[in-house]
Amino acid sequence: MSSLADQLADAIQALVAAAIERGDLAGTTPDAIVLERPKNRDHGDYATSIALQLAKPSGKNPREVATILQGAIAGLPGVSKVDIAGPGFINITLDRADQAELVRTILTGADKYGHGTSLNGVAINLEFISANPTGPLHLGHTRWAAVGDALGRVLKAAGAKVTQEFYINDRGRQMDLFGQSVQAAANGAPIPEDGYQGDYIKDLATIVVAENPGITSVEDFREAAYKVQLSQQQGVLDTFHTKFDVWFSERSLHESGAVEHGMEKLRAQGHVFEEAGAVWLRTTDFGDDKDRVLIKENGELTYFASDTAYYINKRERGSDICIYMLGADHHGYIHRLRAVAACAGDNPDYNIHVLIGQLVKIMEGGEEVKLSKRAGTIITLAELVEKVGVDAARYTLIRYPVDTPMVMDIDILRSNTNENPVYYVQYAHARIAAVLRNVAELGIPTGLDNFDPSQLSHDRENQLLGTLAEYPRIVATAAELREPHRIARYLEELAGVYHGFYADCRVLPLGDEAIAPIHSARANLCAATMQVIANGLDLLGVSAPERM
Repeated sequence: MSSLADQLADAIQALVAAAIERGDLAGTTPDAIVLERPKNRDHGDYATSIALQLAKPSGKNPREVATILQGAIAGLPGVSKVDIAGPGFINITLDRADQAELVRTILTGADKYGHGTSLNGVAINLEFISANPTGPLHLGHTRWAAVGDALGRVLKAAGAKVTQEFYINDRGRQMDLFGQSVQAAANGAPIPEDGYQGDYIKDLATIVVAENPGITSVEDFREAAYKVQLSQQQGVLDTFHTKFDVWFSERSLHESGAVEHGMEKLRAQGHVFEEAGAVWLRTTDFGDDKDRVLIKENGELTYFASDTAYYINKRERGSDICIYMLGADHHGYIHRLRAVAACAGDNPDYNIHVLIGQLVKIMEGGEEVKLSKRAGTIITLAELVEKVGVDAARYTLIRYPVDTPMVMDIDILRSNTNENPVYYVQYAHARIAAVLRNVAELGIPTGLDNFDPSQLSHDRENQLLGTLAEYPRIVATAAELREPHRIARYLEELAGVYHGFYADCRVLPLGDEAIAPIHSARANLCAATMQVIANGLDLLGVSAPERM
């Protein structure tokens, strides 16, 4: 569903193409017309600098170009006025009734309003968290749990077919150390120096022994503890509303022969070579800082061999784009993974996308919270949810760009004030729900059969309609840039605009005032706003309460 701005941009693009074809202008028709919302609403509903872009190739000054386009744009359906400002900016004012028809579009589209088709037919593998099954999910994993799930929802809203995947690192030395640690705890022995510490190891040992009487071997302890720990990770993610379509085991790559298959494919592409008794992938051909070892001199496969096989496996399962969401300590993986894609014969600018998440700091009572009660290290996902709840945790983690460090203030997130962003947005939804309950009690006619768009002419109504019109573009941009935080920031803006509308535009009649079409129109505008807030919160995996 294209936004009003998109429709207007497409219409202007067609006018530019026609002007170039007639010879009134010269140059190439732009791939897209950029429209902006002026900060000063006296400058219209939308503005474009297209005249400045076309001036040089047309051999004219920008205001001349703007004048050529002015009349044609003014003739477009729904446009009431076109002005030229400054060096050649074109300011466009829309007919108020036509703009208000957006209410009908939103209420008809319901929970699908904002969904688009920009990624239709694109299969995306979205891998995130991918923690070792050797301990509770910590704060870094928690950020990805929120952002990754929200990104998956946003990509689906843009039309993509998304597979949300968790890669289980269930092979290698860390698994052996994990088994040894749980075994030691079960036997009351000291945990190995390089083993896993924390009370959770003792808890796991208790569960493993209870479920497996007579267990003795380190291998059995490893496998039993692995099963319990993975189940606990899955349980807390389910509580956090983070869903995965696939739980992919690293072991399966090796057991199925996928690692060898991947290397053969890379060898066929001409990028595998042998040197000093080892087998290498020539990733330096594609921007990596050094070539990578696939098989060591002793015949042991490297972690990188698994990484390459996993990428190829994803692509062969039908994924057009593979998105990796990695922690701050994995920044060096960007060039490495892009090189793998290139070595496999893919386009690293399209087929692979690596996101790096920065660290999260938690403050409580004015002090940083560093230690987990159970894990003995950084605070866990379960502990964060216990402190602030699922909605506040998810929303706050999502509302910041992932490539910037962030601070979560527990005291703010527990407060029912406008300083708490999730409360601010949810309160706007609940406030509208309360208004609509009053509307129903007073018998004000609602629904599209009782909607007269010409009634909505107040500047506050226009501002609210303009903000609502932006939502499809916000969703499309969030999907394109892999930035779900844009949804949260938009919702905060929308909540603010709604509160301004509510203060200046009475929805309910006062005293003995007769019910009039304006009340029905404003009630429908409220319903449309509530729908958009609910749609946006759903993309974030956050609830939209009707009472608070």
